[in-house]
Amino acid sequence: MRQASVKVQSLIEPVVTGLGYECVGIEYVAQGKNSVLRIYIDKPHGVGVADCEKVSRQVSSVLDVEDPLPGQYALEVSSPGLDRPLFTPEHYEKHVGSKAQLRLDTYKDGRKKFTGELKSVGDGMVTIEVDGEEFEIAFDEIEQARLVPEF
Repeated sequence: MRQASVKVQSLIEPVVTGLGYECVGIEYVAQGKNSVLRIYIDKPHGVGVADCEKVSRQVSSVLDVEDPLPGQYALEVSSPGLDRPLFTPEHYEKHVGSKAQLRLDTYKDGRKKFTGELKSVGDGMVTIEVDGEEFEIAFDEIEQARLVPEF
C-alpha cells in the first residue's frame, strides 16, 4: 500500500472531514493508465454507497482544479471494511489485541508477511505475535497493514 503524498493528503483530508467523515487513509497506486487513488472513509455507524458517492464528487472537484497527480488515474472512495487498512500509529494502537497482517517492504527474519496479534505500538515500532513468537517491526518497514477479520 502506498500512502498518498503529503500534498494530495492535505487537499483531500479537509474535504472529507468537512463533509462529516473520518478520513481513515489515502493510498495512491501508480500503474500507468491503471493508476488508482483510493480514499477510505468512515463514520460512527458506517458508510454506504451514497456516502462514498458524496465524498467522491467533492474530492473529484478539488482534484480537477488542483491537479496534484500526474497522468490518468481512477478515484475510488470506499469504507475501510472488515479488513480495515492501518495507516497511522494511532490505528495500530486502537487495534492492539486484534489479528492483523503486515506486509513489509523488505525481508525481516526471512519473511515479508507477518500475520498475528498486534501486541503493542510505541517508539516507532509495532510488536506482533506470530505463532507464539513476538516480532518488533519498525513502522517505516511496513508497506501494508490490514486487520484480519475473525468470525
